[in-house]
Amino acid sequence: MKRHGPDKADVLQGTLILLVLRTLDALGTLHGYGIARRIEQISQDVLHLNQGTLYPALLRMEQEGWISSKWGASDNNRKARFYSITAAGRRRLIRETGEWKLMASTIERFLAFDPASLAEERE
Repeated sequence: MKRHGPDKADVLQGTLILLVLRTLDALGTLHGYGIARRIEQISQDVLHLNQGTLYPALLRMEQEGWISSKWGASDNNRKARFYSITAAGRRRLIRETGEWKLMASTIERFLAFDPASLAEERE
């Protein structure tokens, strides 16, 4: 994970789908820049999304049928592609959430593991 100063980190590979789907599910239709800014905002500026990461992921997610897009005008009246979560995307979000929770609880067990307790069990 790259660090951007003391406070920013790139999104871990594999979590971007979950973050984008959750953002669209919670906040509704957004353009790519809005998705990136909301993820940074919700993470309290710990996570950083760059265009080279986000837009290929959005394209792939659209090809998979998890999101749809349409052209429109942004708040400053510029042409922008707006993304929405689909029914398939909501199903994927449920699956990704479950997988993330399982992985997070597994990693938490490793972080909480006390090697001394294993030595005591062997005795």
